[in-house]
Amino acid sequence: MATLIRSKISNKLSNAATTVTNKSQAKVSGMFAKLGFQAATDEEGLGFAACDDLDYDHRQGLQMDILKNDEIGGEGGGEMGGDGTVEGDSHYQRDGTGPPPSASKDGGFCSELGSLDKPRITAWEAGWNVTNAIQGMFVLGLPYAILHGGYLGLFLIIFAAVVCCYTGKILIACLYEENEDGQLVRVRDSYVDIANACCAPRFPALGGHVVNVAQIIELVMTCILYVVVSGNLMYNSFPTLPVSQRSWAIIATAALLPCAFLKNLKAVSKFSLLCTIAHFIINILVIAYCLSRARDWAWDKVKFYIDVKKFPISIGIIVFSYTSQIFLPSLEGNMQKPSEFHCMMNWTHIAACILKGLFALVAYLTWADETKEVITDNLPSSIRAVVNLFLVSKALLSYPLPFFAAVEVLEKTFFQDGGRAFFPDCYGGDGRLKSWGLSLRCTLVVFTMLMAIYVPHFALLMGLTGSLTGAGLCFLLPSLFHLKLLWRKLLWHQVFFDVAIFVIGGICSISGFIHSVEGLIEAYKYNIPD
Repeated sequence: MATLIRSKISNKLSNAATTVTNKSQAKVSGMFAKLGFQAATDEEGLGFAACDDLDYDHRQGLQMDILKNDEIGGEGGGEMGGDGTVEGDSHYQRDGTGPPPSASKDGGFCSELGSLDKPRITAWEAGWNVTNAIQGMFVLGLPYAILHGGYLGLFLIIFAAVVCCYTGKILIACLYEENEDGQLVRVRDSYVDIANACCAPRFPALGGHVVNVAQIIELVMTCILYVVVSGNLMYNSFPTLPVSQRSWAIIATAALLPCAFLKNLKAVSKFSLLCTIAHFIINILVIAYCLSRARDWAWDKVKFYIDVKKFPISIGIIVFSYTSQIFLPSLEGNMQKPSEFHCMMNWTHIAACILKGLFALVAYLTWADETKEVITDNLPSSIRAVVNLFLVSKALLSYPLPFFAAVEVLEKTFFQDGGRAFFPDCYGGDGRLKSWGLSLRCTLVVFTMLMAIYVPHFALLMGLTGSLTGAGLCFLLPSLFHLKLLWRKLLWHQVFFDVAIFVIGGICSISGFIHSVEGLIEAYKYNIPD
């Protein structure tokens, strides 16, 4: 009897220690994955990757992992869970491979979250994520926008920062409603939830489908831009080699094929911080070189007139560099103090506005009419190759993030939507990827390569994406949703701002889209050099 009692006590103590350790590991792992995912996703104007629906699954999977670890600890489990995963390892729970989530996203699940000490981020950490989203490597295309817009291009950089900051705030306001006591309560979790609420009750799922399509387009276009910029940078770094830009794009895609086998973002997120630091160093090097040639700056080249045909493309480039609205709802929901969200948005967008404006102006003054689509191509050959190789590495390491986010959205929409799914689940009962799931991923990689080969024009593609999805997700939809959900509580000047943003955003979106398409057609028709 004494031996049995000692054995039970020993097991309980061991299980308690294991549970505490697993909780700690899950929190640290979840925080790191979350910060890495949002920093990069978001960094590319995709920011991709921080697609709200995907991030909700991530947060849900993290909490279900912690709950599962508690259950395993209580039953005397070892280091491995029943599904063969290491305890404390946060991952995306897929249908049939993890514990079933609560039936109510806003009810039972939220009560579960409230009972758990889930990881939270500070306002500074949230600001770091937003900064990465709007200060990504696509900033390298802003001097090209000044080339066709002059001082009006600089004004547009400031204007876009103000508008995107405002629409980010009103998008978050759409997540809340007043309860019976007049207190604001968060009743929605994502951009998709907001869109569905606006289309209810007649078309309760239409808004979510529209947002998902826009997210997929932006994520896939971001992947394409990474391949395009990789081919462009390699071609201009080694112009003497008998390898064309399209051939470099194919080589880059071959290096990206392992992305088809990704199951989660843990491995990818480890490179996020390193990539971001490298990018900031590259920006500093470019600015330092430009300052060294300050005596030769061509101030007379910066004028007030605009190139009517190409300036709308510049609008799309600038808007695309500010896109972060996709992941703002999930970011705000994970802040320790959501009340600091507005302050965080203010200082991040002010800093982005100043840095982008200075970078674009200084780079344009240095090279004036010789400014190229990717500004590093203007650097002297002695340092161009080194800088471009760093940028190519960053582009290739950043590619998996939007790619994985796009795959998740596609799989959830077409393969994992319960009885409404169009195709069978991509994953078996053991969580392994099936053949058609792998085919889907490989097809997506090949598609990005084909687009990069046949449309190898960085500025035109960036302008097209910014005009099509960037303006929609950052200008049109937030203002429209704000008016639809909260119009009874808005002051007259708020209504005016929302209507003005919707009209201006619509005009810029249509104009930029038309001119970008015309530019692509003209480039293809007359075989304009890449």
